[in-house]
Amino acid sequence: MEQITVTYNADDEELRQHFITQIVPQAVSSLSEDTAPQWGRMSAQHMVEHLTGTYWISTGKMEVECHNSEKKQRQLQMFLRTNRPMPKGFTNPLSEDELPELKLSDFETAQKELKKAVKEYWQYYQDHPDAEHTNPTFGLLDNEQWQRFHFKHCFHHLLQFGLIEETE
Repeated sequence: MEQITVTYNADDEELRQHFITQIVPQAVSSLSEDTAPQWGRMSAQHMVEHLTGTYWISTGKMEVECHNSEKKQRQLQMFLRTNRPMPKGFTNPLSEDELPELKLSDFETAQKELKKAVKEYWQYYQDHPDAEHTNPTFGLLDNEQWQRFHFKHCFHHLLQFGLIEETE
């Protein structure tokens, strides 16, 4: 498995687009089912299905609620506007303490589904630039906020599985 070298800059819109549409699918293609995370409990398939779910949420294909207060949502949304990466201990409120049951039949299917979800996400916001959908942690997000979220979130998980290396 060859690492892809990537600069972290959530403020660079062109980089975010390239990362989401090119780097994420490329990195996921190089992931193997038995790749162990460098931190955390997810298996490779759990991580791929988890990312797919967030793309579905961002396009309204899957709807969730946010149980954070409006004040907490505003604070968390401020984080999306920063150039800071997601911390290693960031937890998913939908999974609580347990890893969710795998939904897809096998790892290869999960990889294909993520690549499809990324393409659908990008096309969705080309067709619906003013769309907003609820994130379970951050609340109601618009196009740019979702793009920042996916950049930070995917960067976090691709680092977790050693698929990318950050450069200065």
